[in-house]
Amino acid sequence: MNDIVDFFGRHKVLVIVRGLYGDKLLSVIDALYKGGIMMAEVTFDQADPNAIEKTSDAIKLIKNNFPKMRAGSGTCTSISQVIATKEAGGEYCLSPHVDLQVIRATKEANLASIPGAMTPSEIIKANHAGADIVKIFPAGWLGLHFIKDIRGPINNVKFLAAAGVNEDNFGEFLDSGYFCAGISSRLVDKKVIAEKNYDELTRRAKVFVKIAGEHTSK
Repeated sequence: MNDIVDFFGRHKVLVIVRGLYGDKLLSVIDALYKGGIMMAEVTFDQADPNAIEKTSDAIKLIKNNFPKMRAGSGTCTSISQVIATKEAGGEYCLSPHVDLQVIRATKEANLASIPGAMTPSEIIKANHAGADIVKIFPAGWLGLHFIKDIRGPINNVKFLAAAGVNEDNFGEFLDSGYFCAGISSRLVDKKVIAEKNYDELTRRAKVFVKIAGEHTSK
């Protein structure tokens, strides 16, 4: 999984896509791709009985139309969802929590494992289980001092910031020690999408990509 981890480290911006499928998904991903976004996470909607089918189809759609992009699943909470991600051509699974069975299944499927954690115990538990990157969630609420303190004793783990990252603070998150970040509402803005203002999504994507580029050597 070193190539996937390296890809995350080079590009640093993972767009988190929720509730978008079909043509609308393609339009949004196209706009973000034009802005330089190279990684997409399609979440499993835990309240939707058809979540596996919808998320699988969305991952396939992205991989078929944007072969240079890296795609995977988010809110992956079960082994069946890991298997579905693999079968759809996904390359990584993100979760909001630490589940040793999900991490193990993800690694056995030869996918990158990115579980979510909030405490030192969870972070170390995830790392020992084989996680490639640990997602700190909710990063915005925990604040920048949190990761600075965490990275003192736990300096062997790569961290992804999720929730609360925007254009104004993205650079600060990277400066504080985050390896990369997951971006949702700023890049998948429901109002902007409803207005079909895809140029605005491209513009925002370019801002994030520019900031990421200034930190690729850090």
